[in-house]
Amino acid sequence: MFKNLLRDRLLISLLVISILIKIFSLNPYRVEKYYTFGFYPVVSKILRSILGWIPFSVGDLLYIGASIFFIWKAWKFIRLLAKRQAKDYLSWVLFGKYLKLVLWIYIVFNTFWGLNYDRQGIAEQFGLNMQQYTPTDLYELTSTLQQRLNYYATKVDSLKRLPLNNNKTLFNEGIAAYKNAAKQYSFLTYDHPSIKPSMLTFLGRYFGFTGYYNPFTGEAQLKTDVPVFVKPFIVCHEIGHQLGYAKENEANFSSYLAGRVSDNVEFRYSIYYDMYGYAMSDLFVYNRPCFIELKESEHPQVKRDNQAYREYLLKSRNAVEPVMSLAYDRYLKMNNQPRGKEAYNEVVGWLMAYMKKYGREAL
Repeated sequence: MFKNLLRDRLLISLLVISILIKIFSLNPYRVEKYYTFGFYPVVSKILRSILGWIPFSVGDLLYIGASIFFIWKAWKFIRLLAKRQAKDYLSWVLFGKYLKLVLWIYIVFNTFWGLNYDRQGIAEQFGLNMQQYTPTDLYELTSTLQQRLNYYATKVDSLKRLPLNNNKTLFNEGIAAYKNAAKQYSFLTYDHPSIKPSMLTFLGRYFGFTGYYNPFTGEAQLKTDVPVFVKPFIVCHEIGHQLGYAKENEANFSSYLAGRVSDNVEFRYSIYYDMYGYAMSDLFVYNRPCFIELKESEHPQVKRDNQAYREYLLKSRNAVEPVMSLAYDRYLKMNNQPRGKEAYNEVVGWLMAYMKKYGREAL
């Protein structure tokens, strides 16, 4: 039976292609030059052009269909186990069938987007020198971000935010932010937008996501029940993924670069709110007295939003989310992000290097 697998030309072809993709991914310079700025922009624009105009998420329908398929297969296997017929069902032929399915998913995932995990990245584009920084450096960065945040806090309020609960308005503002950013950084040019509300928002509380990118359809999705003041950051983050910034820290930095030059003050506030939050979480660990000092000097609007976000997180707590969070942590580690979910917080390192190169005023 095993010899039959070795005679399966399709299976052998898929194995060879998968190995070649893995070998190709080992050279970040090669990936950056030939994939990220070669093949990927073409395939991503084609996907967004074909599916971007559709008002609902085709990718979500794909996920739903795949989930139904695997649940049905699992149920079928359980029934065979109950009837003690599993041995008749299991075979090398079945193994080969599912191995081909896994290889197809691996090839399509990497071809459509996944190789971006292995590129040189945004630090190379800016020529940033990523080094260890001191607690004093961290305090300087965090206090600067707080100054920006407190400034924009004086210009926002609950009524001004209401329009951003309209998805069309929110998405258009995100597109406009990247259009502004592209005037300074051409690599942030965003054409053929494809941003959509998630059809799986009700599952978000169990999976722990606030937004996500579908690598098979090129669509960016937003979980629509998140607090309105974090929506702009999430939208800009997911567009960053569409532009080829696969790693979470780089998508965060891309979101920062775009959102801070938005003409919409609510977008600027949202960007600095998140960047400040990441920096504060590090400051809490490495410089507790300075953390306490900055907490006391936060603008009242920031304190109200912190409370609102805590309440949102408490309402979302459940027994399933930690398990899914662990699975996602493993996924990130498998895709060139050794710190797993902590990779989101690594944007602090990018901000620090950016500040040291261009000065506090540039933040």
